[in-house]
Amino acid sequence: MSTDRSTAPARQEELLRRARARAAHPAPHGAAAAVSQGPAPLSHAQRRMWLMDRMGPGGSAYSVPFATRLRGPLEVDALSAALTALVRRHEILRTRYGQRDGEPYQEVLPAPAAMEVRVVTAGATEAVALAEAEARRPFDLSAGTLPRALVVRHTEQDHTVVLTFHHISIDGPSLETVSAELGELYAAARAGRGPQLPEPPQYADFARREDRAGGDRLDEGLRHWTGRLEGAAPPRLPGLAGPPADAADRPAGTHTTDLDPTVLTALRELGRQHRATLFTVALTAAFAALHRATGQDDLVIGIAGTHRRGAAMRGLVGLCVNTLPLRVDASGDPSFAALLDRVRDALLDAQQYREVPFDLVLERLGAAARGTDGTALVRVTADVLGEPTALELPGAVGEHLEVGAGGAKFDLSFGLSDTGRPTALVQYRRTALDDPTAAGLAAAHAALLTAVAEEPARRLSQLPAPARQLSPLPVPAHRTGPAAHPAEALLCAHPRVAEAAVVAPPGRPLLAYAVLREAIGPSPAVLLSHLRARLTPDLVPAAVTLLDVLPRTADGAADPARLPGIPSLPAPDGPHAEAVGGAFTALLGRTPAPDDDFFALGGHSLLAVKLAERLRRELTLPLTGLDIMQARTPRAIIALLDDRAAQRAATPTRTAARPPRARAGTVLVTGATGGVGAFVLRELAARGRPVLALARPESAHLIAAEGVDVVEGDLTDLDGLRKAVCEADAVIHAASTFTRPEVDVAAVEAMAEAWSQGHFVFVSSVDAYGHPAGGAVAEESASCAPLSPYGRAKADCEQLLLRVAGTGGRGGASAVRSPLVWGPHDRLRDQLRWGATGRLYQAAQEGRPLEVPRPGTGGHDWYGASWVHAAALARAVVSCLDAPVHGVANAVSGHVSWRDLAADLARLLGSDSPIGETDEVHPDLDHHWHYQADRLARPLRPLPGEDRRSVLTAMVGSPPGR
Repeated sequence: MSTDRSTAPARQEELLRRARARAAHPAPHGAAAAVSQGPAPLSHAQRRMWLMDRMGPGGSAYSVPFATRLRGPLEVDALSAALTALVRRHEILRTRYGQRDGEPYQEVLPAPAAMEVRVVTAGATEAVALAEAEARRPFDLSAGTLPRALVVRHTEQDHTVVLTFHHISIDGPSLETVSAELGELYAAARAGRGPQLPEPPQYADFARREDRAGGDRLDEGLRHWTGRLEGAAPPRLPGLAGPPADAADRPAGTHTTDLDPTVLTALRELGRQHRATLFTVALTAAFAALHRATGQDDLVIGIAGTHRRGAAMRGLVGLCVNTLPLRVDASGDPSFAALLDRVRDALLDAQQYREVPFDLVLERLGAAARGTDGTALVRVTADVLGEPTALELPGAVGEHLEVGAGGAKFDLSFGLSDTGRPTALVQYRRTALDDPTAAGLAAAHAALLTAVAEEPARRLSQLPAPARQLSPLPVPAHRTGPAAHPAEALLCAHPRVAEAAVVAPPGRPLLAYAVLREAIGPSPAVLLSHLRARLTPDLVPAAVTLLDVLPRTADGAADPARLPGIPSLPAPDGPHAEAVGGAFTALLGRTPAPDDDFFALGGHSLLAVKLAERLRRELTLPLTGLDIMQARTPRAIIALLDDRAAQRAATPTRTAARPPRARAGTVLVTGATGGVGAFVLRELAARGRPVLALARPESAHLIAAEGVDVVEGDLTDLDGLRKAVCEADAVIHAASTFTRPEVDVAAVEAMAEAWSQGHFVFVSSVDAYGHPAGGAVAEESASCAPLSPYGRAKADCEQLLLRVAGTGGRGGASAVRSPLVWGPHDRLRDQLRWGATGRLYQAAQEGRPLEVPRPGTGGHDWYGASWVHAAALARAVVSCLDAPVHGVANAVSGHVSWRDLAADLARLLGSDSPIGETDEVHPDLDHHWHYQADRLARPLRPLPGEDRRSVLTAMVGSPPGR
């Protein structure tokens, strides 16, 4: 679990900046704009690029050519002056990379007096070849990365300008900054004036901040990614039986296919229907195309993430990208629309820890996740390509010129251009795919995009596939006999396995043995996952054992007598085993053996969540969907449940009379006996977080049974609040008097004063927005009068916390504003009956007419309320412990009109109350705002049973008790 105890000044400064990002005037760049002094560490992205350069020096794969055809006059001297000023402004463009004691570092070189611009005269048809030759010239990172400039003069009014950078010093957004600044610097040079540009932030300072950041958040992220990627294998692309001798030196292959413009429109609409962007739809198409081409279900595709966040990084030139490996389960022959939902979930999950460096994830996964170039796990990538950046100089019209720099960065990349001329694109390494196979894959990819645009309900098996399907490397005849078991054949086909054998001892499960080609290679778990992804469950061995030598008989067969055996484990029994077996059978439709794999039985991420929730309710033990996906087999899940039951039994319930607890990572929860707090406790327990709950003496027993530590107190006991905060590593403040705002504010003042470590989450209310003028309310919108005393108190408490966030060792603050909270809990049920919605509830219960405001009354098109399921709110609140929003976020599950709510209540209560509309708006029903909820969209996604009608049915029915 993650607790932030960092007191480093730089970390405090960054948290403060993010917490106050809503301020009208961002903080000045300060030190970020100063000239860097002395060597600096490499950022994670730079380090990976440096390693790539060290593995293959002299290559051009990471050259970044930026070419523009300029029609109009061009003053070469002014361009040279502009480029010189650009390099002087951005230190990263004049940085060299050295090594000391085995560790790389970066060092800024003095600014050159003038940047050379080489000019050649050639026709426009020759410009591309000249530009490609320029891009293929290698950089020497130890000497520096000064950009190179080439001008190809066609006529006095027609030129091609080629600037070449190294990727270690620039990324896509940086090119936009470079283009814009060069235009201003060029204009200034022509006019003989100084440029009007603000001082830019410097990349070395970003690298230093990243180097200091580390800590628990990074560890949490690494655990998250390794859990997600455990057992993952790169997609099986075909080897080449006889690749050309120069295949490694040949440039990347590219196939583009024009698409009808209506395809892009239809894909956008499909995304809108599924709460997904065009990028997510295109990414889903890449997964579908890869599935159709390889036949694999367990797929990993990489996407580019970015570290650019906030005003402080605006104008920063440098490498701020990170590879995010998305793992998606395509099993069960889902429709494309269903696969889109899975990909969207995976993408949102990846964004949760997007800052975790991919190279560190690879290190944590071990050698099995790496290929010869260090990135074998991500062989395939996908992206949406917008309009390319072109250099815009005064007096000339610029047109982007595509230049191939050389080899591809990945074995296979899918692209979709979002431009006036939409195209589908496939780029590939010629050492990974031959040209005919790649051409077939490109055609299938384009056809697939068109097909799903027309009919997204098509199942994957109904989508276009390459005529020449990708297949694994052929198994040499001498390595497998005619009766070789399929698992043995697949193991022998693995490029890092020298020999393999599969045997079936009488009365024993199937066993596999493998000898690796090198001392370091895939682990037994990785090899077993390799088999699970390709074979039916009955053909998957129970285990893979690595041997130095495979013992054989005289006829060359594996010798069972000399193969090490694995003791047969008895099937687990007891209540946990019964519950797990029943849950597997109910959700997957198959009775599992103890070592059956959850995914091999047809499980996926959504079923993992359902399985965890079922077991959590039945056994009242903490369990999450991630636990299911990591444990995977009934035996491992049962062992996990047994361990957590033993931990809970050994943890005494604490009251105020007991000595202070010392469990690391403890979260203080106020309002734990209320409706929201009860769901927060359940969510924390499900995640295995130790909890210290504040409760009044008369109600402490209600939560003591939940296995949490209890400290007696309330909001009026300020000293008790301070003491409780000091004992915790993070705080969730969900308590409120509702009617005494001065008590609420004083309580938060006391808690903020005592807060000295970890993150603070405040459960606020949309009442803090007051009465905005418009109907749509974005997160962090300004408050608008009138505000109720309750709303004003919430806003004041938020400001108290956000002002001190990041100081004195404090972590980040999150104000989670919630609307109406619904859920099966007595407190929430009472709010439905007697709160803002009580007017409708009581009328329906008594059979009286239900009168709701008529749309258009008072100039408002809609009257109703936003609402959130208590469980979704709890997920959102708890998620802020690991990823604070450093500001305000809305928590909304949906919006319901008063008419629809009235109809729901009448139906659930069996009432025949007529529903009418009136031009008079009662104060209780004077709500007409739709609150946007983007920052916490992932944890707020509804789980089964969290739709409006389901939760209202649970609340209106007879109280189930706690």
